[in-house]
Amino acid sequence: MRQFAAIVNTPQAGILAVGAAEKRVVADGGGAGWRTATMMNVTLSADHRVVDGAVGATWLGAFKGCMENPLQLLL
Repeated sequence: MRQFAAIVNTPQAGILAVGAAEKRVVADGGGAGWRTATMMNVTLSADHRVVDGAVGATWLGAFKGCMENPLQLLL
């Protein structure tokens, strides 16, 4: 499945929905053309009575950093 949204059940504060990783064509950073990159969609569903949206966004940013550089988890 490419993307989906999970439903938060009580007593959970949040749930992470992880889609399939797939290769996509993206613009090259130097403007020289195109390249392929492996990308995946991740959706965080959170109970806003427990988790503030800004805190959830910060957590997703940290998760993204770990996925882009998995060796960082060993340090």
